[in-house]
Amino acid sequence: MKLEIFDSKEELGVKSAGDTEKKIRDAIKKNGSANIILATGASQFETLKNLVASKEIDWSKVVMFHLDEYAGMTDRHPASFRKYLKERFVVKVGDLKSIYFINGDAEDVEAECERLNEIISRHPIDVALVGIGENGHLAFNDPPADFETDKPYIVVELDEACRKQQMGEGWFETFEDVPEKAISMSVKQILKSDSIICSVPDQRKAKAVQECLEGEVSNIHPASVLQTHPDCTVYLDRDSSSLLSEMEQS
Repeated sequence: MKLEIFDSKEELGVKSAGDTEKKIRDAIKKNGSANIILATGASQFETLKNLVASKEIDWSKVVMFHLDEYAGMTDRHPASFRKYLKERFVVKVGDLKSIYFINGDAEDVEAECERLNEIISRHPIDVALVGIGENGHLAFNDPPADFETDKPYIVVELDEACRKQQMGEGWFETFEDVPEKAISMSVKQILKSDSIICSVPDQRKAKAVQECLEGEVSNIHPASVLQTHPDCTVYLDRDSSSLLSEMEQS
């Protein structure tokens, strides 16, 4: 795992997007197409804004998956991650080779997981964009996260800290409005990605960053597992890196 620290979230977004672009282009050159995973939430605003501005990627050769979606939520809800990606990514880049959204409002969420599991098993992931939650979660794998399941997508319970973060970011009016369950990509599936780009701006993430990047790998701090990945870069700004040791910040 490698750390890169920037003076602002804007600089973070430029660099993380530029590195993502290169990895996508390299995958297309090598394989004829690229399979990517996109994250959502406030941490991805700058990265996605800069990525969609790229003029160097042939998006018609890109297959997109995403990390998670609330159970029981339609893609018309303001907090829907499908809505987020359609508005901030899909309409900006034009026709992709394929898009595999998580249908959170599927009548049978377990069956929806099985549908996605079969599809992603045929698409080795070249690059995954992820973040780190205020509670240290990776995707919606809240602590204590399941580090053992081999299933690519699973149904998870959202803990109180996670649900409070979603409300605090302005996606929901009240805590009670935040769903208690979601469909999430599993930890093992994320780690199967050839490359991982992890963007984590903002002061409110500083404690989680410190615990996940300087502490031991533990399912109590789910994103700590990124330490084990051979090609993972974590992009921080001065706020999110403020609690790291001087050695990490040098």
